Amino acid sequence: MSRFDINKANEYIHKWQEILRLRDWDIKLYEVKQEWRKTGDIKIDENDRKAIVMLNNFNPKQDNLEALMIHELLHLKLWGMDQMIEELIEKVFGSDIDDKKYEFAYKKFMEVLEPTVEDLAKGYLSLGGDKKEISFGRVQKQVDKELGL
Repeated sequence: MSRFDINKANEYIHKWQEILRLRDWDIKLYEVKQEWRKTGDIKIDENDRKAIVMLNNFNPKQDNLEALMIHELLHLKLWGMDQMIEELIEKVFGSDIDDKKYEFAYKKFMEVLEPTVEDLAKGYLSLGGDKKEISFGRVQKQVDKELGL
């Protein structure tokens, strides 16, 4: 059984593609129907200006579909900067993912990128979202687990 309405997800992609000025991108939705550690992700072909938003419809950790679509589209919006910083990390620290310096720099970058994208998504959601409430998904699961709910 699907948790999210795929048609609604596509509506949100088109709505926020306009708002975020991503009109010149071809964006497709892919529904993940198997065990997967993420709620969503986006794969990007910058040269061809195509992207696929992957949506976990098996066991999502997020309950606000619109917030999730905004979050993934913001990754597309910030893709150029993301890639520039990753390239800089490789130039300075090399590309050996087992090297502690590379691992440290990359981890620190991700610790800044993800919360920034999430904060921006919450801001956009509060301004133009249908359901403005934010999801407490992961942290609510921690509370439920601790209380045996």
